[in-house]
Amino acid sequence: MQSNIKDKVVFASPKSEEERAFIAGACVRKLGLKFPALLDEFGNSTEQAYTGWPDRIYLIDSQGRVAYKSKPGPFGFKPEQLAAALARTLPARASK
Repeated sequence: MQSNIKDKVVFASPKSEEERAFIAGACVRKLGLKFPALLDEFGNSTEQAYTGWPDRIYLIDSQGRVAYKSKPGPFGFKPEQLAAALARTLPARASK
């Protein structure tokens, strides 16, 4: 990813749990993540069980249809696009 190169978070695939933990820590620091980050075990059992990647944001309308689907995150998350989809999807509120 171009943004990974720009943010200097490009690494070769890890060969051990220790390398994986080091890379994960570097990514958290370089990307300035402010929320907890958890590391899956080397076999990716959590990812396989819960299909955690790629991250996406979905907006479901009142009829149960997908009104908005983001590109894969975190770099695909565009708050302004979600805000526009919310404005199109939610009924206008009456002035008080």
